[in-house]
Amino acid sequence: MIKIAFYGKGGIGKSTTVTNLSVALARRGVKVLQIGCDPKADSTRLLRPDFSLSGNSTLEVREKNKENELSRDLSAESSDIPDPAQEISAMIRGLREGARLTVMDYIRAREPFSLEDVVKTGYAGVLCVETGGPLPGQGCAGRAVITALEKLEQMGIYESYKPDVVLYDVLGDVVCGGFASPMRSGVADYVYILTSGESMALYAAANIALALEHFQGRGYARLGGLILNRRDVPDEQEKAEALAAGFGTQVIGALSRSSLVPEAEERGQCLLQAFPQSEIAEEYRRIAGRIVR
Repeated sequence: MIKIAFYGKGGIGKSTTVTNLSVALARRGVKVLQIGCDPKADSTRLLRPDFSLSGNSTLEVREKNKENELSRDLSAESSDIPDPAQEISAMIRGLREGARLTVMDYIRAREPFSLEDVVKTGYAGVLCVETGGPLPGQGCAGRAVITALEKLEQMGIYESYKPDVVLYDVLGDVVCGGFASPMRSGVADYVYILTSGESMALYAAANIALALEHFQGRGYARLGGLILNRRDVPDEQEKAEALAAGFGTQVIGALSRSSLVPEAEERGQCLLQAFPQSEIAEEYRRIAGRIVR
């Protein structure tokens, strides 16, 4: 079993990348466990048909949307036309009602639970878990990640499911407290950092790499390399390669900027599910082959 954590600036595309890498590996016959380490608990949402903060499964939501589209085609006056405001209201209601989706949801509610309650099988057979976090403004999110990861280990998640690969999708560029636990406590074997050629993304990547340097020699996670998620800024490849060289590593792969990624997510699917024959899908597959040989 190999355990890999992914870090990078918030909004750099970690969850999208990790999800597509999970699917790419799963389609090669690798048993993958993806663990989202973010209070938003949205890392695995495109893989899980049961995942919806509205209280309905995403399959139910999609079926309802299909019905609405048909009604709209049949009658422009139909009252069933999807209302974006209603969709947002449903999401807010789900958050307030505290749907049981994450490890921390159960821990916070002091409810007994089993691994089957929090480990769900998603698209392509990827095993999905969300650590979750405290209610907004009511606790330390980093501490919640530590608590959830410790609880999963105590419950024997790795022994029970025996994954070949564990991918941790870690919140933003925070390298303190619980968000550093995948790199600091020996949870992960390798860390990969996502960056673009934008200055803030490069700065965040350097900060994460520097944190890893501080843990060298203690048997903790090693820096596996950088993944360039292109934003089409000048000299992007050169900047990423220079940063990698500065920390004794390399850019293991690059992802093109593609409109297919948000288009797939609008469908409620990951890129490899929606557009498996696209060039960007092949880029994800190449990177998956570099991180797990």
